[in-house]
Amino acid sequence: MGKTVAEKIFSKHSNKDVKSGDYTLAKVDIVLVNDITGPLSVMEFQKLGNTKVFDKEKIAIICDHFTPNKDIKSAQNVKMLRNFAKDQNIKHFYEPGHVGIEHVMVPELGLARPGYLIIGADSHTCTYGALNAFSTGVGSTDAGMAMATGDTWFRVPPSFKVEIVGKQKKWISGKDVVLHLIGKIGVEGANYFALEFCGEGLKNLSIDDRFTISNMAIECGGKAGIFNYDSVTEQYLNDLGIKAPDYVEADKDAKYENSITIDLGSLDYTVSLPFSPDNTTNINKLEKTYVDQVVIGSCTNGRISDLRIAAEIISNNKVKDGLRVIVLPGSPKVYLEALREGLIEKFILAGAAVSTPTCGPCLGGHMGILAEDEVCVSTTNRNFIGRMGHPKSKVVLASPAVAAASALTGYITSPEEVI
Repeated sequence: MGKTVAEKIFSKHSNKDVKSGDYTLAKVDIVLVNDITGPLSVMEFQKLGNTKVFDKEKIAIICDHFTPNKDIKSAQNVKMLRNFAKDQNIKHFYEPGHVGIEHVMVPELGLARPGYLIIGADSHTCTYGALNAFSTGVGSTDAGMAMATGDTWFRVPPSFKVEIVGKQKKWISGKDVVLHLIGKIGVEGANYFALEFCGEGLKNLSIDDRFTISNMAIECGGKAGIFNYDSVTEQYLNDLGIKAPDYVEADKDAKYENSITIDLGSLDYTVSLPFSPDNTTNINKLEKTYVDQVVIGSCTNGRISDLRIAAEIISNNKVKDGLRVIVLPGSPKVYLEALREGLIEKFILAGAAVSTPTCGPCLGGHMGILAEDEVCVSTTNRNFIGRMGHPKSKVVLASPAVAAASALTGYITSPEEVI
């Protein structure tokens, strides 16, 4: 019997032949923590005594959630991580001035590569599956121990095949694809599966579309969301100076325990209504829904292509009176590109606020908290009760195109309505 991509990656990192369901101790390529989860990982690490990290170049500490520090506690947490990174001579420590949202930065830094096994104390670590890596979220304790040993335990997951066919119309993006998938199979539809994306339609999904899709694999329970390696992946890595990566392909007779086909040509603008990512609907079936705030950014949709889409729709227009629009470039690199391309100016002239890169509003941390009964259309990844602020506020998940169009009208709007 052939192997899936996940089985091959685990076999390589375990130095033995493993299959789905096996328990194995696997070497990891990168261990990632942030300013919320990192302090807990460091405390567990320090319980081991006078220990050194397994590899100072394979640990990333990215202070992105509550930075710039929103209060004394967040400042203390970042101080702790800063001191730990200095003591351990960790190469990849980032804080404001150099920091972006971790799942935007890690690929930019070349830390995520095909065939890698990456763990991170953040549930959206699955983002790097877009680059043909197996990457997944773990607890802070697991991350702390892996900092010391360079390995961790896994049960090799079964795989769920997602075949992409067809070609989408303009403005349909990776966000529509993944919301459609989650709506179809539900938030538990891929519990502990490795979603593996394949099919002739992949060529129509940009690398940023793929980051968005892999990022939200966890929202349907996926342990990972892995894309086949192709010319799109190769071009992205070439631009980073990464040549001849050790990519992984599934065998033709690999066993998948579940499968689904998505025709890009059949997709319409998809939004996820409160209070679950699988509560999806096509925008043309939605009653007029007024919003108080629009957020464009996050680890899901804070990349340069997302900002280009939003700017194209917003350009030469004004944000609807009474509406707050917050744009968060995902990293300093994205921010600088947007600045040089004139996108930041377009947002500001339209009446939007442009923030430094941060996770802030996505998790109700800072930089855009919602008040009671307020509604936000957001390009983020979760719309649970109280996710972005008051327990009686509401979040509607959408693509950058829908969010930008909604910024002009004040209600959830198709881009075709304003272009």
